Amino acid sequence: MDFSHHSDLPRNLRFLILVTSDTIATKISKGEGFTDKSGDLAIEAISGANHTVVDRLYVPNDISAIRGRVKDAALNGVADIILISGGTGPGPRDLTIEAVRPLFEKELPGFGELFRRMSYENVGTSAIASRATAGILNGVLIFALPGSPDAVKLALDKIIIPESPHLVKMIRGHAHP
Repeated sequence: MDFSHHSDLPRNLRFLILVTSDTIATKISKGEGFTDKSGDLAIEAISGANHTVVDRLYVPNDISAIRGRVKDAALNGVADIILISGGTGPGPRDLTIEAVRPLFEKELPGFGELFRRMSYENVGTSAIASRATAGILNGVLIFALPGSPDAVKLALDKIIIPESPHLVKMIRGHAHP
């Protein structure tokens, strides 16, 4: 297999982490402390791969709050990749997909398909509850992941970190040979 199209890939990508959580958003508004294991794992994985985390933001599970943060970040060019953690399940407060899918100029359904397939190896048929997806807005990759630390680690280690440089190169207009 010829991987020459993987030459000259971007080496240091900028990630913005957006955590959707009513609990954390409430604690922040009250000035209380909190832990964010998924966000911490994401920072560790991204930094460990020699990429940069430009910011980690928290929003409640609210369509306009999520959509507003994603749209602002993508249109302002602060990051190459926006990683959203949380809000991808089937529950009534899981609103991330409804918030971001309408923003996508292009959707990357293969991400969600592969993520669910890989998740099946760890969690069995519970993988069907994930609506994880990815897309592109204004040249920025957007990944919507479940909020669980295991899901974030799996997605970053096995899919996002290995493939993002290639995707960013393609998005920037570098065609395949």
